[in-house]
Amino acid sequence: MFRRISRLLKRSYIELKGAPFFVRDYFALRRKRDDDFRFGRFYPILYDRNSESGIMSGDYFHQDLYVARKIYEASPAKHIDIGSRTDGFVAHVASFREIEIIDIRPQSSTVKNIIFRQADLMQLPEDLTGSCVSISSLHAIEHFGLGRYGDPVDWHGHVKAIENITKMLVSGGTFYFSVPIGPQRIEFNAHRVFSIKYLLNLLTPLYHVESFSYVNDKGAFFEDVQLTDEEAERNFGCTYGCGIFILRKK
Repeated sequence: MFRRISRLLKRSYIELKGAPFFVRDYFALRRKRDDDFRFGRFYPILYDRNSESGIMSGDYFHQDLYVARKIYEASPAKHIDIGSRTDGFVAHVASFREIEIIDIRPQSSTVKNIIFRQADLMQLPEDLTGSCVSISSLHAIEHFGLGRYGDPVDWHGHVKAIENITKMLVSGGTFYFSVPIGPQRIEFNAHRVFSIKYLLNLLTPLYHVESFSYVNDKGAFFEDVQLTDEEAERNFGCTYGCGIFILRKK
């Protein structure tokens, strides 16, 4: 919550800085007006003048780009995604290959290279067992069982999701997985935040950890870092970061 308030205050300050330029530029443009356009309603955008040329940081930006690149390099025969962001990661992958997506919510849009199926991954449909060699779930499993997306409330929803995803993969299949990392807690009903130590205890009986990357609290990306016991214990200094695992099913 404090991070959101801080971002809002920062944006408000930047917008205030842009207000004098808005007034100056409006009257300057009016003096140059011609008959080909008329002025419509005011639509002040006061933020962009003092901001950077786009956002290239943060959990979603880095994880979506990184995992899409890894899937491009691996070129699996079939790839399924569970609950990841459609206007980020899924769109990246669909730009170069077919991707099947599964979500508990309905989807009315039809897009080339994206095949949609509505399902609750806490209750695995039988036909999905052993169905693919490559699966992703980015910033999604932390929500399972909290009711935010209309799913049944289940304290162990994230565990059931991981167990069912494991059943979907053939032996040796790859699981691209990310969740928030930091001191372990539930921030109801938004998400869970996982300690790395807890995640390793949950994942290593099922998977070999091929690589680990993370995005820190400031939005900076650290690719393929060493998962030492010391760094895992301190969650790489994150309070609300993003841990990105590439896992190989045992």
